[in-house]
Amino acid sequence: MTQQNTPHYHTSYTIFGLTMGAVLALSGFSDFEQVHKMFILEDFRLLFAFAGAVVLSMLGFFLVGRGKTISKKKFNAGTVPGSVLFGAGWAITGACPSIALVQLGQGQLAAVYTLLGIALGVWIYRKMTSGSAIQLDNGVCGE
Repeated sequence: MTQQNTPHYHTSYTIFGLTMGAVLALSGFSDFEQVHKMFILEDFRLLFAFAGAVVLSMLGFFLVGRGKTISKKKFNAGTVPGSVLFGAGWAITGACPSIALVQLGQGQLAAVYTLLGIALGVWIYRKMTSGSAIQLDNGVCGE
């Protein structure tokens, strides 16, 4: 049995996921109105919470990675349009993929449309990058 197939492995990720979902729900990130206020710069509470999470993540990566050499990563030309599309989807729906799952867990059925949109977007992207006339850079940064 590999490490990924152990009950401890699944339990750890389940606890982490439930904790993350609870924090996102309690902080207001699953409330469309609160996210909308963040994007139109009417309320800075979520923006500061998001910035705080980024700073904590940076600190964590610094502590875990100190003393390790990090190889230079190749810039992927698809990163910028992908980021713009992700941000536009987040602004329109008020949810990124993890938030849509939190909303679904809260019984917000509108999250089903967000998840269907995510699935449709992934399907369209895969169709566009699988040998068609349109060639998009589908590499992963750092490869």
